[in-house]
Amino acid sequence: MLLRLFLLFTIVPVVELTLLIRIGGLLGLGPTLLIVIGTGAAGAWLARREGLRAWLAVRDELSGGQLPGESLVHALLILAAGVVLITPGVLTDLAGILLLVPPVRRGLIERTRGWLGRQVEGGTIQVVGGPGVGFTGPRTREPQSGREIIVEEHEPDAD
Repeated sequence: MLLRLFLLFTIVPVVELTLLIRIGGLLGLGPTLLIVIGTGAAGAWLARREGLRAWLAVRDELSGGQLPGESLVHALLILAAGVVLITPGVLTDLAGILLLVPPVRRGLIERTRGWLGRQVEGGTIQVVGGPGVGFTGPRTREPQSGREIIVEEHEPDAD
């Protein structure tokens, strides 16, 4: 995980800088700055609009006595989009703007659910808990109450 973060924080800025230099060479300094500022401003406007929608959905679920589920995930992805949009660059702005598009977020959520499901089925992630929660292997720790869910990562058994 540390290696992935290291690569993310070193490779992405290098790629962004390379792209900005190439775009600057093709279009000139002024248009390149306008692109970066324009995508950042458009992204900030979209993040505010979509973030408000997501916050209202979370608030409505909470006021209705429900725990927010998917609306909270949407809100977190919008927050991530805002953070990415703060980073100057073409690729990060594109990624941030894409995260602000509701169908893209829904697709990302579905893919993540599928990935998590495969991890649980394969035994890489174990979920241990109360009634209705399937067990995928030996427990490494007993739950403290009937409602506790323990998620632990481990390598699948090589039997």
